[in-house]
Amino acid sequence: MSSTTLPAPEGSPAPVSTDQSDLAELGYEQQLHRSLGKFASFAAGFSFVSILTTIFQLFALGFSFGGPAFFFTWPLVFLGQFMVALNFAELAARYPISGAIYQWSRRMGGEIVGWFAGWFMIIAQIVTASAAAIALQVVLPSIWSGFQIVGDDPALTSPSGATNAVILGSVLLVATTTINSIGVNWMSRINSIGVTCEIVGVIALVAVFFTHAQRGPQVVLDTGAAGAEPGYIWAWIVSGLMAAYVMVGFGSAGELAEETHNPRRVAPRTIRLALSASALGGGLMIVGALMAAPSLTDGNLATLGLPYVIDSILTSPWGTVLLIDVAIAVFICTLAIQTAASRLMFSMARDGRLPASQVLSKINSKTGTPIAPSVLIGLACIAVLVVNVGNAALFTTLTSVCIVLIYLAYMMVTVPLLFQRLKGWPHGGVQVDAEGKKLFTLGWLGIPVNVAAVLYGGLMVINLSWPRAEIFDPTGEYPVLLWAAPLTILAVTVVGIACFPHGKTHPRPASAHPQAPSSRQESTNA
Repeated sequence: MSSTTLPAPEGSPAPVSTDQSDLAELGYEQQLHRSLGKFASFAAGFSFVSILTTIFQLFALGFSFGGPAFFFTWPLVFLGQFMVALNFAELAARYPISGAIYQWSRRMGGEIVGWFAGWFMIIAQIVTASAAAIALQVVLPSIWSGFQIVGDDPALTSPSGATNAVILGSVLLVATTTINSIGVNWMSRINSIGVTCEIVGVIALVAVFFTHAQRGPQVVLDTGAAGAEPGYIWAWIVSGLMAAYVMVGFGSAGELAEETHNPRRVAPRTIRLALSASALGGGLMIVGALMAAPSLTDGNLATLGLPYVIDSILTSPWGTVLLIDVAIAVFICTLAIQTAASRLMFSMARDGRLPASQVLSKINSKTGTPIAPSVLIGLACIAVLVVNVGNAALFTTLTSVCIVLIYLAYMMVTVPLLFQRLKGWPHGGVQVDAEGKKLFTLGWLGIPVNVAAVLYGGLMVINLSWPRAEIFDPTGEYPVLLWAAPLTILAVTVVGIACFPHGKTHPRPASAHPQAPSSRQESTNA
């Protein structure tokens, strides 16, 4: 469409198109309202990871298997995921489109690969949002007993606690669905305020831990009681699941690309920054908790996790204030996951790749948001929550398996991307952003970084899926749950095959190669 544009005279600045025409060159009309800035984009990724929510929930998992030395799995997982993030950042600079994982994988690997990457990601995000929402049960009754609406036992494994968790989680999901439906401006404002509160909370918590230290930072070298057992390395590898569960979702900035100003520059930066900031803050939280814990050997840290450390240090009202901040983090985490999932569902429906695509791809002209996907995802999340009633073990297993689906979806981007790199990708195309600045690129590091991302992803999928009773069947009541990961992947794949739009092709077939050259690429090559 811009192939008739004359090259810019030598020495003159490169002509720059608007974000809207930029999107048109990729084959789409601007429908979503574009209003997000840099911090809102960063907040989308940071709140999905939500270290205040996830480490609060999962610290005990890592410590119980690896002892204090489980800390070293944190930087290792970060390095692996950062390799993935670098690849995502380069793709985000070249394909700033909603439904990032789906759009990137279909352009690198074709329609089938792209569709299943999107399908896996949608299912995983629905379960992940449910897992985030259920965390309110861990927090709110501790703030005020009135939040325990059903019965008097707040434990998630008790009948009253499980039922109450569904009620609190459902109320939260109704709220996030409403916010997502009334417009991206409201969503971004609430999310940005929430992320600010979470960052302040993380800084405050780290400061409290370090000022109440019972031991020095060398505690991370202690393998604990687990280190005295034969085969400690395997227990340590299992402890890495905690970090693997936490550091996902950093690519959410790419999901909101069509609602972000200058996404070719902003999204790549915020993808890297969201992961890096989460890794730094989370690492300090882990070290601080290990230093401040009253005891490393009485079993409380392995069973209660961070709440045990916090309760031993802070008394009311400061402990309550911190719990309120954790509740805010849970809220924005759920909001961010649902937002990302709704944009992914919209992107696939816009391409006619889902059942009821015409309904799911409709944009409300007033709010500029896809309401139907938000409502559908909210209802699906509530349905998943109900699984926790009477069968907490199954719900825990589902939340563990959904992380495997996320890693598989990531690999459905990085593996075909590696093949495209070996063929010479990126093949020209747009080279500058809306401000005329050069796009983020890995250059000659592209192939080694991509190889590292693929190797890491493959090893982590194996680690996450390995049939361990401690992870998938801790009560020993359901031996079949040991194979939950492969069985769930098989089931999701079979349902996906049934839902796959056979015989339909997108009107603009995806390609890793550029379409007609834009004025920006011509001026770059002139």
